[in-house]
Amino acid sequence: MDAGTIRILMAKLGDGFEAAVGRLSFAFREAGYEVVHVENQSPEAIVTSALQEAVDHIGITTLPGAKIEDIARIMELLKKKDMSYVRVTAGGFLDYNDIDKVKEAGVVEFFPKGTSISELIIWAKDNIKLTDDWSK
Repeated sequence: MDAGTIRILMAKLGDGFEAAVGRLSFAFREAGYEVVHVENQSPEAIVTSALQEAVDHIGITTLPGAKIEDIARIMELLKKKDMSYVRVTAGGFLDYNDIDKVKEAGVVEFFPKGTSISELIIWAKDNIKLTDDWSK
């Protein structure tokens, strides 16, 4: 792995097809990121994968049935494992009234369903940075 390559873990919460996460993973790879794509997993498994894969960022796609509590649990587990430096974004199917709750849990940005992939890539280039805390 190139020392300057940002590693992003792409995961999904909720019920639905992997197509959205697959398209996002492909687009981020094309934009120069190293992407680790995991299947639908529990918050515990997502955080364990983030630790094992030494990622700099976690991107979560929320599909129908995704629970705010699962996102909050991911944030809680990152903190518990001294991984608070791994920033998390989420996007997809959530009630607009819940977006503030997601951000209060520690998610740095939520992208509503319909946000274009090009908007996501532009945001990522401006906001996702390498972490150097893996040696801790």
